[in-house]
Amino acid sequence: MPTVFGHAAVPLALGGGLGRGLVSRRLLAAGVVVAALPDLDVVTLHWGIPYASPLGHRGFSHSLLVAALVALLGAGAHRALRSGFAGAFAFLFVSMASHGALDAFTDGGLGVAFLWPWSGQRFFAPAAWRVIAVSPIGLTAFLSRGAGVLASEAGWIGLPALALGLALAAARRGMTR
Repeated sequence: MPTVFGHAAVPLALGGGLGRGLVSRRLLAAGVVVAALPDLDVVTLHWGIPYASPLGHRGFSHSLLVAALVALLGAGAHRALRSGFAGAFAFLFVSMASHGALDAFTDGGLGVAFLWPWSGQRFFAPAAWRVIAVSPIGLTAFLSRGAGVLASEAGWIGLPALALGLALAAARRGMTR
């Protein structure tokens, strides 16, 4: 899994690129939170639930269904997020679904249960595209390998996210002229 920093890159790039007219600060903050939310499933490891279980790490919490449900709940608060319902739903869905997508590009783990509950199959990107260094689970393990993980994320997530944000901002400016 990428770190919380890597997962935040997608909503930050989208929010920055689309601008405050489409993505309010509150909606952006909510997007950053939901982008990290699926990794709360690591607590199941401490409860004795196996990693490979549908309730384990990268299981149901990384699915597109859960991303849609969380986005629907968040969109229900669209006024508090200073957004329209559809815009809040779309932004929150993409923010949370991006978590599993980024995890699929890591070089470790058991894959991502995108299609839970319809399928228990776990998916990875093609082997040649699994370029993001997987972050170890646990603070002690992260402290020993974290610098390499963060460097990998900077190159494979940060730079493309920056390019996306700049391209969206340029397109937005071009449309307003």
